[in-house]
Parts: sequence; structure tokens; C-alpha cells
Amino acid sequence: MFWSAFPLLFVLFMLVLAGWLWLSANQEQDEAGLPPGNIIYTDTGTWFPNNDMLTAPDVRLVGKPDYLVEEADGMIVPVELKSGRAPDVPWDSHVLQLAAYCFLVEANYGVRPVYGILQYRDKAFAIDYTDELEDDLLDLLAEMRQNMSVNDVARSHNDWAKCSKCSVNRQCYERLA
Repeated sequence: MFWSAFPLLFVLFMLVLAGWLWLSANQEQDEAGLPPGNIIYTDTGTWFPNNDMLTAPDVRLVGKPDYLVEEADGMIVPVELKSGRAPDVPWDSHVLQLAAYCFLVEANYGVRPVYGILQYRDKAFAIDYTDELEDDLLDLLAEMRQNMSVNDVARSHNDWAKCSKCSVNRQCYERLA
């Protein structure tokens, strides 16, 4: 009798296991602050390593967003995780980083994101990817390319804490820290 019920018990077990895996995946996605949809790209190393870079050679831009989520309607949403607490409003540098990922999504997937998400430890911001934000990004990239040819770049602030965390602090002649 047991053996005749075995196929049914096996199918029931597999259904319960599939349901548990589905709920676990959705809970992990919610906890990460990701919108509903399929994760099509990740650079966090949480699920699998990813060495692929998104590129836009025409503007000399390369990047690796933390997540790309494809929503049910085909829209792709870049998500950038920040480890710190959320500011009252997102930092301009974080918004421009997210704009770069939106630009890269359009260049690599042919889909222009409507928005992206900045996910801080305690709060998320949905940032609209507008034509104005794209223009700000392209202006900044042009300015950066122009500044790359300058040999002597002056420090742009008087913030000791910012200076102490800078990656080129040891080589800077104007360092504060």
C-alpha cells in the first residue's frame, strides 16, 4: 500500500518544497529592497558571481550595478545598494551613479528605465530617470573627460573626514588628513 501511494507522496513533497523555495526567494528579494520581478543581473555576489560589465563605449562609460530587476511589463530597474543610513535626500553623487546605471541599461538592453532605486540600510528612494538627469550625467562625463587631461587638480573641499576616506589620499599634495 505504501508503494502505491509513493508517487503521490513524492509529488506532494515536491510541491511543498517548491512553495517553500518560492517563498524564501521572494522574502530575500523583499529584504534586499528589490522591486517585484526577475533579477536578471547582480554584482553583489549573494547568489552568483558576475564578471560582466555594462558598457557604453560612445561615452566611455562602464559599470556594474548591484541589481537589475526586470518587471512584469519588461521594464528594467537598476538598484544600487548603499550600506549606510539614508540621508534626508539622496546625495547627488549617488543619484548620478544610479543615472549612469540607467544609461547603461538603455545602451545594453535597449530599454530605457523609467526609474532606478537607491536602497540605503534603512530607506529606499525611487529616482526618476528623466531627460534632465541624463543630460546632467552626460555633462558630468564630458567634464570628467576634459579634466583627465589636466595634470594638477585642486582639492574641491575642506572636509577632513571626506579627505581621510579618499582613495587617493596618500598621493594627494593637498590632503587634509
